Amino acid sequence: MTLMIKICGLRTRGGRVAARAAGANAIGFVFAESVRRVTPAAARDAAAGAPADILRVAVMRHPGQAEWQAVADGFAPDVLQTDVADFTALDVPGTLRRWPVYREGQKIDPAHLPDEFLYEGRSSGSGETVDWDRAQSLAARGRMILAGGLSSANVGTAIERARPWGVDVSSAVERKPGEKDPQMIRSFIAAARAAEQRL
Repeated sequence: MTLMIKICGLRTRGGRVAARAAGANAIGFVFAESVRRVTPAAARDAAAGAPADILRVAVMRHPGQAEWQAVADGFAPDVLQTDVADFTALDVPGTLRRWPVYREGQKIDPAHLPDEFLYEGRSSGSGETVDWDRAQSLAARGRMILAGGLSSANVGTAIERARPWGVDVSSAVERKPGEKDPQMIRSFIAAARAAEQRL
């Protein structure tokens, strides 16, 4: 199974092109409070021209239905990523993939994990790593995307220990907050693919 690699926090078409050229499988656009926050129109413009096989992910946190609907209408993502509890209050089309976010320190019943989910630190975008051994026990239950503090320096070890279905990176591929660096994206993806080959 091919490792799914998501480059998150994109804001420009150039960042999207760099992510795709390096071999990313998914591109994330942040609609929650963040230096990387974009409008639905800006995300739509940045994602324009992306091949059909790259997933366009709307990254939110505790959105109301009106906020989510504006993103759904203006950006038309393939995936909604938000905290697991948020989904109970949102009207999300059945055709849309859902990546509920579970966080380090949260009580999680492995028996009730969905088929696909994301596991990260307590605070999104903080660069905080998670307990990779605990993550591995969750990864055995479904398609887990590992996030939080990953970089080209540690993603190989994280993949070998946690055995995730996918990995997610944002701040570690930036030259400054909110500005992606093509070379850092290439280095991260190369390190992740190398680890994938070792499994």
